Amino acid sequence: MMKPTVVLYPVAGMGHVVPMVELAKLFIRHGFDAAVVLMHSPTKHPSFDPFVARVSASHPSISFHQLPPPAESVDDPSGQIQSLLDSFRANNPQFLQFLSSYSQETDVRAVVLDVFCTDALEVTAELRLRTHFFFSSGASVLGVFLYVPTMYSAMDVSFGDLGDAPLHYPGMPPIPASHMPSHLMKRENAMFKKIVSMFDRLPDADAILINSFDHFEAAAVETLRSGVCVPGRRMPNVYCVGPLVVDASGDIGERKGERPACLAWLDAQPRGSVMFLCFGSMGSFSVDQLKQIATGLERSGQRFLWVVRGPPSGEGVILPPSEPDLDALLPEGFLERTQQRGMVVKSWAPQVEVLNHAAVGGFVTHCGWNSTLEAITAGVAMVAWPLYAEQRLNKVFLVDQMKLAVAMEGYDREMVTAEEVETKLRWVMESEGGMELRERAAAMKEKAAEARREGGSSQLAMLEVIARDLEDYKSK
Repeated sequence: MMKPTVVLYPVAGMGHVVPMVELAKLFIRHGFDAAVVLMHSPTKHPSFDPFVARVSASHPSISFHQLPPPAESVDDPSGQIQSLLDSFRANNPQFLQFLSSYSQETDVRAVVLDVFCTDALEVTAELRLRTHFFFSSGASVLGVFLYVPTMYSAMDVSFGDLGDAPLHYPGMPPIPASHMPSHLMKRENAMFKKIVSMFDRLPDADAILINSFDHFEAAAVETLRSGVCVPGRRMPNVYCVGPLVVDASGDIGERKGERPACLAWLDAQPRGSVMFLCFGSMGSFSVDQLKQIATGLERSGQRFLWVVRGPPSGEGVILPPSEPDLDALLPEGFLERTQQRGMVVKSWAPQVEVLNHAAVGGFVTHCGWNSTLEAITAGVAMVAWPLYAEQRLNKVFLVDQMKLAVAMEGYDREMVTAEEVETKLRWVMESEGGMELRERAAAMKEKAAEARREGGSSQLAMLEVIARDLEDYKSK
């Protein structure tokens, strides 16, 4: 007898594939096989193929299937976001062909689509397959995105025309209009209309699975389930099944077997004494900003582990930054002067292991959702420095609502000054307010662990998803 199977269809970016694979592992624990379908993409992160190879070797119940290139190529070597969104729809014929044959050979009970793959609803509808969306960011951001089509229809100006004027979303703290994702700033743009149309289709799924947990975003989860974010429409069932975070000894990374030098360096540092600075796989700064960070680190007197990437390649480009030349990017003599209390690594560090190391006491982060959850599950206080996408929204929720981060002021202007870097690091590590922030982070770590335990909210949510997939399949 064939095992029930779930098909997962992520966007081909590390920030989407990694949590989708963690979701696949949850299905496997409940007796499913999982097939992860990889669309053809114009761009690919260098650690993508090694990651897939490691997961395939360690989890044989997860199979990966690469779709062939679309008949009509939309490849754009510059990696523009417009090209990327166009490519998702262009993969539909290949996805339909795969699902048609695969569902005849296997017992497919459900398909899980990345929220950016709303066009693939046409494929699953044609094959009459139960369909979930997986939202790899948080419940709060999902509430905003679901309400954007309603807000858009009631407005006659663009978000970009409103400056820092507060936007009021159901159940959310006020959000400055300037903090909406950059591609939503001009309503007359084709990109804006494409993304709003995508948000408008999210309620068409059978369920929405969110990489979060009920206690972490209690108000947002309650708001979503009430249906007020999609007035006049059916709100699908919402399940918080997270936090989905790779194990500290898990599959992601670029190691070749030996233990990274930064972990050995952390072993020699006092408990809770190191500030970790890392800004995601795509996060990068100008040379001037890197020098301001370096100066602030040096003046602060704090121990630090800093991941430095090369400056950005160009406007709107989503390719990974180039390999950095530290001597050219950082102030002269900085590395030598700080070598007793700081370490700079190029491009990559094993972030989950670093955050879970006893020596780490704070995390300066871009507020990407995977990084946020990795900090939450490690119990590490955050300094919020959002850069792109929905990260400014995450900053609002983390700082103003959850009180689990403090903002690095100036992130929304041209430059964060060395003085601000120095001040904020000292505040986190030395002040009473910083101590309270670290205590709240430690408490939320316990709540995250509870959610994932047997009988916890996320584990029970996953059991309900599984039960409905099996039950609804039988009833068709």
